[in-house]
Amino acid sequence: MKNETVNIKGMHCSSCASLIEGALKDEGVTAKVNVLKNEAKVSYDEKKINLKQIIQIIKDEGYQASQ
Repeated sequence: MKNETVNIKGMHCSSCASLIEGALKDEGVTAKVNVLKNEAKVSYDEKKINLKQIIQIIKDEGYQASQ
């Protein structure tokens, strides 16, 4: 398992965090999103998904994301 921090902009509340966590969970990524810090701590199997794909999932949900 690999652990990374992803910076996220555009979150306003805990529902935003839940939406992102749910979208990542569907792809096998464990995420803890912190709205106040504008970041997500993600843990994933790099044999199944990579950081670029994780960032794209967050963007597809309507948020800005970067490493």
